[in-house]
Amino acid sequence: MISAHALCKQFQSDGRRIQAVDQVSFTVNPGEVYGLLGPNGAGKTTTMRMILGLIKPDSGYAEIDGFRSDRDPDEIKRRVGFVSSSAGVYQWLTAREILNFFADVYGLSPAQTETRITDLAQLLDVSQLLDQRCATLSTGQRQRINLARALVHDPPLMIMDEPTLGLDVVGSQIVFDYIDLLKRQGKAVILCTHQLEQAQRVCDRFGLLFRSRLILEGTLDQLRAETGKADLVEMFVELIRAPESEPLSPTATT
Repeated sequence: MISAHALCKQFQSDGRRIQAVDQVSFTVNPGEVYGLLGPNGAGKTTTMRMILGLIKPDSGYAEIDGFRSDRDPDEIKRRVGFVSSSAGVYQWLTAREILNFFADVYGLSPAQTETRITDLAQLLDVSQLLDQRCATLSTGQRQRINLARALVHDPPLMIMDEPTLGLDVVGSQIVFDYIDLLKRQGKAVILCTHQLEQAQRVCDRFGLLFRSRLILEGTLDQLRAETGKADLVEMFVELIRAPESEPLSPTATT
């Protein structure tokens, strides 16, 4: 299980202190897809980077499998996989070489690495691509290798940042199938996306960030009951239209 506990982060900009994330707390259970959603500037990326250990919180911490980011940052990194639309593959390496490289970074033994690559190649249907240079692969094939790379160390948590950005229908379906695979394997998944219709399709619960705070959280039915809106798009429009002077109270989180 992944838990974020009262994460806070400020940045200095033009002599002013900007509150990027303010007391954000949530949990994601094994086999659950949690949609961390919000408009630009809401704090999604900063929250995600604090969980990944790329940014140190001013206060608060993330916890995975009993390890805390403020005490065991290296253990946290070992337990997270990351998929992003901006993460590519090294074109002059073969797919096998890329997977071997990342397995070595995460400390897998040669025997463990061979087993993981074989298993992932079968799961993602890339066995025939392993010894091709990535420059020769199609966009969809490269995407499958990137997805395998994120799973090579078998992390309990997967963070996915705009994984379908720029992809066609076939490419997006590869990502949806991958998310289904993660759920079946009991992984906790955090999905950050602006594609609200897609989020509504694949997420079990949602956390809506706005003005650096977690304003709403729950299943789609719970959010509908709380807001009176039918879908995520309507909920977002309502949030964005709220006046700057209007206080927004964060929802109670688990």
